[in-house]
Amino acid sequence: MPRPTLPRRITVKSATEIAKKWAEVTPGRASFYEAEATTAGAEWEANTVAAGGNYTAGIAVAGIGKRFVGGVKRAGAAKFGRKVKDVGVARYAPGVAAAQADMSAGVADYVSVLEGLEIPDRGPRGSPGNYAIVEKVGSALHKKRLAVLAATG
Repeated sequence: MPRPTLPRRITVKSATEIAKKWAEVTPGRASFYEAEATTAGAEWEANTVAAGGNYTAGIAVAGIGKRFVGGVKRAGAAKFGRKVKDVGVARYAPGVAAAQADMSAGVADYVSVLEGLEIPDRGPRGSPGNYAIVEKVGSALHKKRLAVLAATG
C-alpha cells in the first residue's frame, strides 16, 4: 500500500537574505553588463518596435490607471527621495556629461526653428502683440515636434 504523501512547502530564503546576496554579488558583474548591454541596441530596437501593439493593448487594459497609481503609491515619496539621494546624485553629473551629444542632437531641430522665426518687437507688458509672439513661437515648435514624431513613428 503506498504511503500517503504529506504536503511539502517550498524552502525559500527570506527577502532580506535574497536582497543581501543580490547587493553583494551583482556589482561584481558590471563587466558582464557592459559587454552585453553595449551591443544589445539593435536587438532592443527591433524587439521594442515589434512590441508596439502589445504596448497599445497594455495601456488600454481596464483599470490600468488605477494600477499605475497603485504602483506609485506603493513605492511612495520616501523611496523616490531615498533613491535620488543614494543613487541619483552620484549619477547626475556623469549622466549629463555622457548625454551632451544627445542633448545637442535633440534640440538642434528646435533651435533651427527658433532661429528661422521672424517676430515683431516686444510690446509693453500685457500687450496683445506679445501674446501673438508667444503663439507664433509655440505653434512653430509644436509643428516641428509633430513632424519629428511622425518621422520617428
